[in-house]
Amino acid sequence: MNRIDRASRTISAAPAAIYDALLNREALEAWLPPDGMRGRIEQWDPRPGGGFRMVLTYLDPSDSPGKTSDATDVVDVGFADLVRPARVVQTAVFRADDPAYAGTMTMTWHLAAAGDGTEVTVTATGVPPGIDQAVHEEGIASSLANLASYVEPGD
Repeated sequence: MNRIDRASRTISAAPAAIYDALLNREALEAWLPPDGMRGRIEQWDPRPGGGFRMVLTYLDPSDSPGKTSDATDVVDVGFADLVRPARVVQTAVFRADDPAYAGTMTMTWHLAAAGDGTEVTVTATGVPPGIDQAVHEEGIASSLANLASYVEPGD
């Protein structure tokens, strides 16, 4: 089966502003971790062929044990393709001993102008089988909501 996890959201910001938030270290630390997690970037190289390592820490690990340790997920993310301001393609590899989380997942962020905002669609392919699809899609949607809060102008 060719599994594709997907989530999308219209965000009231220009594609360039969203693209910039996808390639800014401080921005990613602020909005990328889904609800229930916080993130820290340890390595940073924002160019095609570069990437970053993010340590995601569960605020309540009893609810969702980590893939790398009891309370963390460590993921090495590569920038496979950067097309300003339309697309960011990332490869993600979890650091985990459990083979159910092995493999390289590809996350593609499509940014399309939509009226005064941007339709952001995230598709994930090659998702390790240990990652529940519904939970993953909920996490992507949570990150998109955080992204919207981060880039949308305040009242």
